[in-house]
Amino acid sequence: MTVEEVTDRAAWDTQVLALGGHPLQLWGWGEVKSAGAWTARRILVRADGAVVGAAQVLVRALPWPLRRLSYVPRGPVLAEGADRDAVTGAVVDWTARHVGGAAITLEPQWPAGTTLAVPGARAAAQRVLVPDTLVLDLTRTPDELQQAMSKTTRKQIRRSARTDLVYREATDAELPACLDVYHEVASRAGFALHPDEYYLRVRAELGAEHSPVFAAFDGDRPVALLWLAASDRTAFELYGGASQEGQELHANFSLKWTAICAMADRGLTEYDMNGLLNDGISTFKRSFADHEDHLVGAIDIPFGATYRLWTVAAPAGKRVLRALRGRH
Repeated sequence: MTVEEVTDRAAWDTQVLALGGHPLQLWGWGEVKSAGAWTARRILVRADGAVVGAAQVLVRALPWPLRRLSYVPRGPVLAEGADRDAVTGAVVDWTARHVGGAAITLEPQWPAGTTLAVPGARAAAQRVLVPDTLVLDLTRTPDELQQAMSKTTRKQIRRSARTDLVYREATDAELPACLDVYHEVASRAGFALHPDEYYLRVRAELGAEHSPVFAAFDGDRPVALLWLAASDRTAFELYGGASQEGQELHANFSLKWTAICAMADRGLTEYDMNGLLNDGISTFKRSFADHEDHLVGAIDIPFGATYRLWTVAAPAGKRVLRALRGRH
């Protein structure tokens, strides 16, 4: 196998989309992270000249002697029928040689129980993305999707659709008003946010096609939002919530259903709700299906003796991982 680094945005996105890659592997997501403490490196893996895998590797500097940490969100991306171990091994070897540092952390979209025969691979002590999630199969009909929901959720979708609210995609000009709703949500729930410029950069770098924002509008005023990242295959929830008015009108139910249907209409095949915890938001998510999905979780491959310092001895490790997770 051979590995090549890609420095052209259009060429990279073409390959990721052709492989059915996750939106967190698109060039724009790497650029969002590169505006902060990260640097994005993008590599293709070939076998006999054909592309069999891809990985957007996010690199963050660490204090000496750790030097660097590499992270691959929802990757590597594999071609259909590709050798998972061989492609992943090629990504790890390239990163060890060209980036180095303490380790590489992978968080692929592989089902729980998937084994990886790459030397040193182990379950990571820390993770960034929640491995327990709910992924809807968008190849199912709307009736089939609703049949899998709870009876209460189907009722609330119908009820909230009968209000005067309008559910649709927000334009770029409407995003600041949508972010006002998100500020209200964060204040009520007690979580921190990035500056608004961060979210606007997500939209600018991914574009409207790959970063659609759906909102419930009362007139021209949004009362709920749902912000996605999307590839040609996968929709992935990033941010969302409702104002007090939106909550009272149960706007989140019809809003999520609007987004699900819109993504299915665009030909995407899966809708990922991005993590399930033991909280009210996750209870709401679970009401949209009769199943859960469990992914393999974070995998570490150490690059040397400093890995133990990173996981055990360095107090900076936890601070960096918190920063790696980022705010909502």
